[in-house]
Amino acid sequence: MNELPNPTFALSPVAVQRGSLPGNDADVQRAGGALVSWARHQDEVRQAQRLRFKVFAEEMGARLNTNVPGHDVDLFDDYCEHLLVRDPETLQVIGTYRVLTPAQAKRAGGAYSDTEFDLTRLRFLRERMVELGRSCVHRDHRHGGVILALWGALAQFMHRNKLDTMIGCASIPMLHNGVVSGDAAASIWQQVSKTHLAPIEYHVRPRLPLPVEQLDGSLDVEPPALIKGYLRLGAKVLGPPAWDPDFNTADLPMLMRVADLPSRYRRQFKE
Repeated sequence: MNELPNPTFALSPVAVQRGSLPGNDADVQRAGGALVSWARHQDEVRQAQRLRFKVFAEEMGARLNTNVPGHDVDLFDDYCEHLLVRDPETLQVIGTYRVLTPAQAKRAGGAYSDTEFDLTRLRFLRERMVELGRSCVHRDHRHGGVILALWGALAQFMHRNKLDTMIGCASIPMLHNGVVSGDAAASIWQQVSKTHLAPIEYHVRPRLPLPVEQLDGSLDVEPPALIKGYLRLGAKVLGPPAWDPDFNTADLPMLMRVADLPSRYRRQFKE
């Protein structure tokens, strides 16, 4: 079992108990019946990558360029911290996030979001900004408990490491009512641009824009659950979506600052 490089920041030790995961000495926290931990060894990262492959490739039809069959692997994984939620009965990974810290983003030469957007206007935030990515939950466990477990651990991580800003690419599937089309994404962009658009000094530009002007942006469609959750937490959209042809999604650039969270959520990032 290969140890990962030491994390850039110490992992949060709050409210933890020793877990009973085979071959794993990481601290494990119980949250709403789930087991939450940060990956400390390569085999744990592989479990997250298997879940990502199952969700993104097998379920959503993404075309993944991976050198490990059955796993979603990319060049940023080695630089990220990987947050895992496990089923307490089977110890199977049922939810995951990956987190790229500012120091690790420098080592990697940038963030994943940099490959999809020109983030020049965010350069003044980078010293305390993390990138969230590859969020997914197993189809049999898509309820609020898993998401809350992920967010609780993330809140502790942000607080312990004095980080205050989160960015990421929030995906909208191009498949709508059984048809591959960008109309749903264009419609969601039209909705959120009127209600949750960031001030112009935070705007970013997509490197491969979704041609929203050429699409029907008048559909009555709801944003995906993850995007709705981010918006409820006070996240802002930084500009129009990019098109990701490999994942066949439209990706919205989003930013969330701890200071902008509703007070009932902000407390989690201070405890």
